[in-house]
Amino acid sequence: MRLTGLSLTAARRLAETPAGALILRKKVFADYGIDRLLELPPTSRAPLDVHPGPREQTRRRGWRGADLDVPQPSSARSTAAQLRKAYLDGTTSPVEVLAEIRRRVDRGDFGNATFSPFYHLDFDRAEEAAKASADRYSKGQPLGPLDGIPVPIKDQHLMEGLPISGGSACLNEMAAEDAHAIEVLRAAGALLYAKTHTTEWGMNPCGACGHMSLPRNVYSANHGAGGSSTGAGVAVGLGLAPVGTGSDGGGSIRIPAAMNGVFGIKPTYVRIGRSGDIYGSSSVSTVGPLGASTEDLVDLLSISATVDDPNDPTRRWAPAQRDLDKRWRRALGRGVEGAKIGIPSAEWDDLDAPLQQPSLDALKQLEADGAQLVEIDEPLLGHAPAVGVLSIGLETLANVADLFDQAGEHFSDELRMMLALLDTVDAGEFLAAQRTRAALKIATRDLLDDVDLIALPTTQTTAFDYPLALDGIGIADDEAVRTMTRFNFLANITALPAGSVPVGLHGGLPFGLQFIGGAWDEASVLAVMAHAERQGWTALEAPRSCTSLLR
Repeated sequence: MRLTGLSLTAARRLAETPAGALILRKKVFADYGIDRLLELPPTSRAPLDVHPGPREQTRRRGWRGADLDVPQPSSARSTAAQLRKAYLDGTTSPVEVLAEIRRRVDRGDFGNATFSPFYHLDFDRAEEAAKASADRYSKGQPLGPLDGIPVPIKDQHLMEGLPISGGSACLNEMAAEDAHAIEVLRAAGALLYAKTHTTEWGMNPCGACGHMSLPRNVYSANHGAGGSSTGAGVAVGLGLAPVGTGSDGGGSIRIPAAMNGVFGIKPTYVRIGRSGDIYGSSSVSTVGPLGASTEDLVDLLSISATVDDPNDPTRRWAPAQRDLDKRWRRALGRGVEGAKIGIPSAEWDDLDAPLQQPSLDALKQLEADGAQLVEIDEPLLGHAPAVGVLSIGLETLANVADLFDQAGEHFSDELRMMLALLDTVDAGEFLAAQRTRAALKIATRDLLDDVDLIALPTTQTTAFDYPLALDGIGIADDEAVRTMTRFNFLANITALPAGSVPVGLHGGLPFGLQFIGGAWDEASVLAVMAHAERQGWTALEAPRSCTSLLR
């Protein structure tokens, strides 16, 4: 059900009363399957697992593979590899590329997206970085794959001297320092020219917000761009950057990637350090990239995941894997011959009918090149969305509690209603959900001992209807939230890597296909994503106002 304006305010007020909260709780628990989750028998729960990291598989990951060329992108968007080649050839420079981005932003022509994907701009500092990068390229001494590459940053990470809001109306503080992820990117020579919009506290996966003008879908001005990494998906989708940072606690990278026809990957939990993230600690969320190609994802991952974060103790859970950059780049040419891809049919039955055949056809193309499609079945998978909602919801409730006490009137009606309903969940219910989460980790581990990857749709439907007339108006749409996150929470609550690739258009709107890998096995996810790109079915018609930075 969709609520806007006065009807949303009325529902929020009802939720903030004890009796009203219980009435709305009953409906929400039924809609999200939380009631069914809590009614599961003891056999569907495992002992409480206080470690939020993934369960390790018992066999060696991956398949033998090939040694193919890196897939060549086939869209209007410039990739980081193309920019690097042009810098080395001298046909353009980081300074000229950044100037081209600035001209486009100053013109304000964002095509169907209508509104800017950027919350705040930092071109002056980026221009200094571009000059230094151009000098290094002129000497043939670039720092690495991100040197001179424009990389916008999701507005949940501190950037020294810039305001940060996290999509909220009650924060606009100036950051005194850079987050860990930002320090690493600056040191790599990346051009951090902007902060991208996110939905309020990252809690809306559709790309909607009542107190700021969020960009719309790059393919349709009257549809959402997905969230919560909304601006990152739009910036990459418009070709304003080959890669941008996002974060993913329930699909917040994969959803906007799918909705805007680009690539995105959520790495294994705590693969990348998270200090300087105002969203706070979470057992489900991790930093990751959205990009114009699979190789763009590797460019950012290979920098961000290989530098330790001394201020994020959970980062120590990541294994000391050597040569991650080489491993991930080799994966781009591995192909899929010999890969076993699990298809959980019961999950696929929930995909909207018009999206099913194109998605299955894409998997058949992988099969034609040597992948083995394997039917798998695990009834607990259907409870992942309910476990995910309670996990990310209650952790967010805890993280914003102090701010809400101080400035709750500045929270949107949508978020206030959500927090009021989450406040009705008692400790026993939360812990029961976490015990089912522990059982899901074991069950998924066991599945991935038999297959290399699990294939799922990225979202249940295409982008949700979000007319421009609703700009500046509060909106809550629980059905849209469920359809966006239906297949995404599994990877978050099991802490596993998952990547989304574009698979087609329906009604002019993109949709995606995702692959979930085993613990710490981003390489296999990247390998199948790259091969999908190599086969060509990920290349969608470019949206309006999407042009190359190398014109």
